[in-house]
Amino acid sequence: MKHYDYILVGSGLYAGVFAWYAKQRGKTCLVLERRDHIGGNVYCEDVEGIHVHKYGAHIFHTSNKKVWEFVNSLAEFNRYTNSPVANYKGEMYNMPFNMNTFSKMWGVCTPAQAKARIDEQRSGVTGEPKNLEEQAISLVGRDIYEKLVKGYTEKQWGRDCRELPAFIIKRLPVRYTYDNNYFNDLYQGIPIGGYNVIIDKLFAGCEIETAVDYLENKARYDAMGDTVVYTGTIDAYFGYCFGKLEYRSLRFESEVLDEENHQGVAVVNYTDRETPYTRIIEHKHFEFGTQPRTVITREYPVSWEEGMEPYYPVNDETNQALYQRYAELAANEENVIFGGRLGEYKYYDMDKVIESAMKKAEAVFG
Repeated sequence: MKHYDYILVGSGLYAGVFAWYAKQRGKTCLVLERRDHIGGNVYCEDVEGIHVHKYGAHIFHTSNKKVWEFVNSLAEFNRYTNSPVANYKGEMYNMPFNMNTFSKMWGVCTPAQAKARIDEQRSGVTGEPKNLEEQAISLVGRDIYEKLVKGYTEKQWGRDCRELPAFIIKRLPVRYTYDNNYFNDLYQGIPIGGYNVIIDKLFAGCEIETAVDYLENKARYDAMGDTVVYTGTIDAYFGYCFGKLEYRSLRFESEVLDEENHQGVAVVNYTDRETPYTRIIEHKHFEFGTQPRTVITREYPVSWEEGMEPYYPVNDETNQALYQRYAELAANEENVIFGGRLGEYKYYDMDKVIESAMKKAEAVFG
């Protein structure tokens, strides 16, 4: 039986970055992936000459110069800027909430007028907000909450906003400028050629097995390596011995349309409660595509059950307490590194996953 320095469970960004550092040090790696392809959730499919983000929109953004230089050493990035639009029953609003939003909502012309309107509407919430609804109103006022926050959030989490804890929305971006750039980070873009360009370089030189389940053959795979880098769900690793952590999942419905430009922007959020999906992604706009046809994807949040893909950890107090119990077990597990969104039960942006993996790799390899 062949022996490896590292057994990498999962093939997303955390495992990929760790593998890249390991290969730089001459280490051998075996990558095990349940899906039939590597890349985790950043994997792209080529449809009609368009790089389709198979598992939802992924827009790279960071203020970490070291992370930005690292990803740019793997691929050239374009100048894409995330400027989503919200559709509320046919009314179109710019996001994040800015002067374009306020002008459309109330007909105001100046930042002072917009601020006065928001201050007036949030004055109804007194004391510490008791739930997400009160937290949102205290931040952006009732009009924006009702049209652009409430329905989207309830679809995303599958619960009424009054049943969701306030800390889920600690802050909502409110800008008194005409700036439609959703992110405040210094660097932003999409890798030219899609994320597979990066993934292929991260795992270059590794041996890869797809469509395999590490946990079903754990003893066999453990015997094949010195150290396991585990990026799957931490509760599954321990056989759900304390119970299952909660996640939200997603269902994607893609369609090729015989038109050049369907919605004029990469992402449109549908913020009313009645529309069953949260957003429509038109993938060609990520890379300024001019193909004669287009591909759109509708994104439907669903309750997670075992066997489904877990996308968003439900980081409420109950689940965080349960995760801490698993984290204590993980800390005592010999020759196993737990990392990434699922291994650490944390919602990470891509740059934060890369940063976490870089820090771990640098600690391991020096």
